[in-house]
Amino acid sequence: MPTLTAARNAVGLTFFLNGLVFASWVSRIPEVRSSFDLTNGQLGLVLLAIAVGSVLALPTTGAAINALGTVRIVRLGTVAATLGMATAALGLGHVLPLTVAGLFVYGLGIGVWDVAMNVEGAEVERGLRRTIMPRFHAGFSGGTVVGALGGALLIELDVPAVVHLVGVVVLAIVLVWRSSPSFLPVAERHEQTASSAARAWLEPRTLLIGVMVLALAMTEGTANDWLAVALVDGHDVSHAVGVAGFAVFVLAMTAGRFAGTGLIDRFGRVVVLWGTMVLAGAGVLLIVLADQPALVVVGIVLWGVGASLGFPVGMSAAADDPVRAASRVSVVSTIGYAAFLAGPPLLGFVGDEVGTLKALLVVAVLLMPAALVVPAAREQRVGESERVA
Repeated sequence: MPTLTAARNAVGLTFFLNGLVFASWVSRIPEVRSSFDLTNGQLGLVLLAIAVGSVLALPTTGAAINALGTVRIVRLGTVAATLGMATAALGLGHVLPLTVAGLFVYGLGIGVWDVAMNVEGAEVERGLRRTIMPRFHAGFSGGTVVGALGGALLIELDVPAVVHLVGVVVLAIVLVWRSSPSFLPVAERHEQTASSAARAWLEPRTLLIGVMVLALAMTEGTANDWLAVALVDGHDVSHAVGVAGFAVFVLAMTAGRFAGTGLIDRFGRVVVLWGTMVLAGAGVLLIVLADQPALVVVGIVLWGVGASLGFPVGMSAAADDPVRAASRVSVVSTIGYAAFLAGPPLLGFVGDEVGTLKALLVVAVLLMPAALVVPAAREQRVGESERVA
């Protein structure tokens, strides 16, 4: 029987590797645009393949976890995501359909991997009886820091994308395979029927949490997809400096997730989320409107801290009731990933009209209505969400 400490460490490593794989790909996004000579709108459509794959996989992932357990599902997601990314790298600069197909498979895998590790993280959080989900997501952010900085370095050294990304693939598969047996047996304890999983789509609280996560996921996802490109286009910096700016963002997000656990335990989810949303909006405005590099860096830091807690807190809120955690996390993740479905093309087409940098203002606009549904994530005792629904 896995111990709680071993499970915590295994989940933390899984989040880290997920972030490492993701940021390794993100570091090559400007190269996708340049190697295929794409407009921003066309790049957005290419990136859309990731979101389409994820959204197709997410609705059934909760049921798969209940049937097969988180160990098998995390492994399956890791293999699909990493091999898809390697395939996308093989097509880079040569065969655009191959890159798109690889990104679609990557999206399938990353969506499955994401739900499974969040369900397992929620199980560990309940076992510890304190807020820890943001720290797992800080592990993800730490992986993105390493992936972004490593990507910037390898780009400066002219290391081909295929060599870079295949190396990341091998590392991720080996480490996930070795660590995942330490997961807690979530599915064996929380069996659900297909009808109970479907009912999660009819619960008002679950849907409102999903809407909140959608807006806050777009706050984070816009930086993932467009920050480096926006810095290159709008502030006339090099590709490597643009990627370094993204690394600053994820470093700030990592710090926000570590600090956020104590703040949530002290002040509650709602107050802390409202505070981070204010920081995110202010950060985006500074990046777009400031002329001084120092102020742009401050804006990146504020945006990173502001984007740090939306997704992890949404996952914790969806998993408040352990009996239905897998189904509800699957629903919230599916709704949240719609941000990744709509975000890349939306920002791409807006960028074609007003410029990549000014297109980031879409994030600040979305935060205002999102603030209205934040109270849905308020802490609830087991069974209370059933009464609300």
